[in-house]
Amino acid sequence: MSETDAIDLHQPLRRYWGYDEFRPMQERIIHSILAGKDTAVVMPTGGGKSLCYQLPAVVSSGTAIVISPLIALMQDQAAQLAQMGIAAAVLNSSIHWAEQSNVISKAAQGAYRLLYLSPERLAKPETVAWLSRVPIAFFAIDEAHCISEWGHEFRPEYRQLSTLRANFPGKPIAAFTASATQRVRHDILAQLQLRDPAKYICSFHRPNLQYLVRQCENSRTQARLLVGALRAHAGDNVIVYAPTIARVEETVDFLGEKGIAAVPYHAKMDIRARQRNQERWMSDEVRVLVGTIAFGLGINKAAVRAVIHLSLPKSVEQYYQEAGRAGRDGLPSECALLWQKKDAGLLAHFIEDVSDPAERERSWQRYHVIRRFAESATCRHRQICLHFGETPKWEQCGMCDVCAALPLWLSDQADATLAVERVPERKRQAAGGRRQAAEPAGVPVDPGLVEYLKEWRRGVAVRDNVPAFMVLHDATLEDLCRKQPKTHSELLHVSGIGERKAVAHGAEILAALEAYGKGARAMEREAPKVSPAEETMRMLKEGRTFEEIAQLRERRLATVVDLVAELVERGRLEFDPKWIAPARREQIEAAIQQLGADRMKTIKDVLPAEITYGEIRLVAAKFRRALA
Repeated sequence: MSETDAIDLHQPLRRYWGYDEFRPMQERIIHSILAGKDTAVVMPTGGGKSLCYQLPAVVSSGTAIVISPLIALMQDQAAQLAQMGIAAAVLNSSIHWAEQSNVISKAAQGAYRLLYLSPERLAKPETVAWLSRVPIAFFAIDEAHCISEWGHEFRPEYRQLSTLRANFPGKPIAAFTASATQRVRHDILAQLQLRDPAKYICSFHRPNLQYLVRQCENSRTQARLLVGALRAHAGDNVIVYAPTIARVEETVDFLGEKGIAAVPYHAKMDIRARQRNQERWMSDEVRVLVGTIAFGLGINKAAVRAVIHLSLPKSVEQYYQEAGRAGRDGLPSECALLWQKKDAGLLAHFIEDVSDPAERERSWQRYHVIRRFAESATCRHRQICLHFGETPKWEQCGMCDVCAALPLWLSDQADATLAVERVPERKRQAAGGRRQAAEPAGVPVDPGLVEYLKEWRRGVAVRDNVPAFMVLHDATLEDLCRKQPKTHSELLHVSGIGERKAVAHGAEILAALEAYGKGARAMEREAPKVSPAEETMRMLKEGRTFEEIAQLRERRLATVVDLVAELVERGRLEFDPKWIAPARREQIEAAIQQLGADRMKTIKDVLPAEITYGEIRLVAAKFRRALA
């Protein structure tokens, strides 16, 4: 037995994370890192990658340097570690220089178990200089596929990590990724110059996910299926991926008109509004989040019951990573890809805009693979496994649209104007090993207690100004509801509650459980009565400008103008001449009379450059209404 094998890893696992057991491969990976070996890990989303470098950092004598591409992800992980009593820090451009200087000074003294850096920061010569004074235990590279030109998220700044071996020749390097083909895996090993690395590649088969792919004839069909899916998943957490910012906002407003509450998430939103919407979804205040691909990396929410794509992704890797945000708790979940033929044309257009010939060729290869995936009639799970270099022994999975019966909402008979029959109570099933936060199947959970504790969690999160998942993870909250501890010692047997968490929130948790037992219940949250259209019309009646409405509704100006134009065209709102200056309106009307109201780009081309598409859209709506 080696010295590292003698280390009791279960003691820190229970003390800090509150878990009694490891997930598959985690313990072996941790031992490999502690033994000073270079290590390469491919583990699906939700498999517990972060614990594989966080726990060895806790029991090592030095500091783990973690390289991560996202500021928000680094800050979230450091904040969670701090709540667990583990010293961690982040260095990035969003931190004031005085604080950065303080972190650098404390790092040299070995004050941190983990120090998070961006690849750009590590590339600076001055960073290498001061890092040489830090007692480094090992380097952990998160999202390691970003280092490969063949990776679906190649980032040139990651290429500079190849200097790590030269600058720190004696320090072990551990590389982690959720989605890397064989070619990308080989590239990662070569670029990082890993020496005889221990390799841990988990299966790419996620048996609890039901892959559902449907080519929609038009936008109307796609919208009908989306509404049907969300009504089938009423009360569940759902992510909807839209291809553009405009589609995100249009979809949220469309769902609002159908009585389905949803929040948007995209890169052009004010950062505070974006964080607020993410937190409302994370804390179950709103169950549906509609986002671009900017949403999801590092999102730590296990109980997502459906991920719905409204367009063809750029690659199988991207689809696998985004769809994999469903069902991280191991329970059956749906991954629906509702695409249209025009998506392929849009992807082709973007590929042709790529200036680098080699990257353009790689993009075309990814395009052909995802197109084959979407159009083929062979098992979806098998296609994904084969893409990543894994050959299943089975031909049919029983969990995709090719191999199994379709859910009711996706069948041709489904009517999305009606409430779709609810999915029956899901029973826990094994999905690649027992979960860290699971009790055996069959233990009933009181849904009223779940809602009551979620309401308590929201209150604590607001009071302490932290995200709700940092108070308690969903899986921990579920385990609380199963075990319903009565004492502090019993609380420590709940999966996900370590010593620090028990001290911080134990008394409140026990009090909340007692209050529920005495009849306390969660307050019923009423859905908003006012639809996006009614809200917009009310604001116009108040004399608000389009710009003011956009700001108040947290929408882009173009989204508001498009909604107003649609209301005019449908006869729900009268066109107001004050919206557009008389001279500009006359020019647009003349162009429409000459060219017709449907040829927007042709009309734009003959008008002065300062006249916007939004203004044309409004006048065209008035014309179409008159012809209706």
